[in-house]
Amino acid sequence: MMEENILLDNMDKIHTTRMGVERIKRNLKIDTDDVVEYCKNKILEKNCHIYKQGKNWYCEVDNIKITVNSYSYTIITAHPI
Repeated sequence: MMEENILLDNMDKIHTTRMGVERIKRNLKIDTDDVVEYCKNKILEKNCHIYKQGKNWYCEVDNIKITVNSYSYTIITAHPI
């Protein structure tokens, strides 16, 4: 099984904190009510490059990088790249 399938198989566990929502909105300059759904949709895109480094998953797609903790499945942050 490819490593990124572990993240994809656990999409239902992905969440973030209230502070995470604000941080992601600010960093990506987005105005959406559901930041988690926005990030999940980005992660599920076919051209999303998913890799694990240390304790985090990194998902790069459409010139953004989403960081997800590999143990808790918390979206830590997202940045333009």
